[in-house]
Amino acid sequence: MAIPTSRTKVAGTVSVDIELCTGCGKCTDVCADGILALKDGKAVPGTGTFGCIACGHCMAVCPEDAIRVTGRCLSYEDLFPIPSRESAASYDSVMNLLNRRRSIREFKDRPVEKEALEKIIEAAKTAPMGLPPSDVSVKVFDSKEKSRAFAEDYARYLEKMRWFVSPWFRLMMRPVWGKETDELFGGFMKPLFDSYTSEIKKGINVINYDAPALLYFYGSPYSDPADPIIAATYAMIAAESLGLGTCMLGAVHPLIQSGRAARKFREKHGIRCKSREGIFLAIGYPAVEYRKGIRRSFAN
Repeated sequence: MAIPTSRTKVAGTVSVDIELCTGCGKCTDVCADGILALKDGKAVPGTGTFGCIACGHCMAVCPEDAIRVTGRCLSYEDLFPIPSRESAASYDSVMNLLNRRRSIREFKDRPVEKEALEKIIEAAKTAPMGLPPSDVSVKVFDSKEKSRAFAEDYARYLEKMRWFVSPWFRLMMRPVWGKETDELFGGFMKPLFDSYTSEIKKGINVINYDAPALLYFYGSPYSDPADPIIAATYAMIAAESLGLGTCMLGAVHPLIQSGRAARKFREKHGIRCKSREGIFLAIGYPAVEYRKGIRRSFAN
């Protein structure tokens, strides 16, 4: 048995070198599904509930290098030494980075270097996921011309979707989707449609602000809905560390998921599949400098 993803539908394979294993039990402690057990003082692979998901914890924790996990897009060659705690950023350093970040919508007319984008994506790959291997895909727009072309096409797409924010559709759907969604449609979605479509006709791009780079993080029908959002957050923080400004754009993804027109739009832009959650991240060198931060709070 194995938990299916878009990348694999078979379980991983765990092997133990009995000669190297000392029976310390660390691998059995970290195996969430009980794949490994101690028998006669040695670690022994089993089946568990779901089969090995190839998280790699067992071979990452083994002090004797006695365990190998293969399959589900994982191999022993994917291991690397964890940096020392002394070399990691302190809490104050992390907070300084986070407190410097603001949502940037005004960018310099300067491209984001390929090397910087590669670093951002590499950092995003380290994001935790609901289930390995990651089912997150990243669509890269690496110039403001590509961002603008996408925005213009999206505005044309919205023009054909105006029924979605029409009074008759809201009235019909109000008993189905409830008060809060109806309020969002009236106070947010309708003005958003109007702004996106009317401003682009004036040559003003408020869809993605002609960002010099644009990353679209989305999952698959199998993935945990949180995965692309967490990966995008890692990318946002990495970009800040490189002196780049970012802005998360959440108003495109939901409207390109359902229906024939949405499927054709995704196919046209090389978006592999529909996804329960996804988000665009606009990236570029900030054209403005903020002097103050703003303290935030949670709702509860």
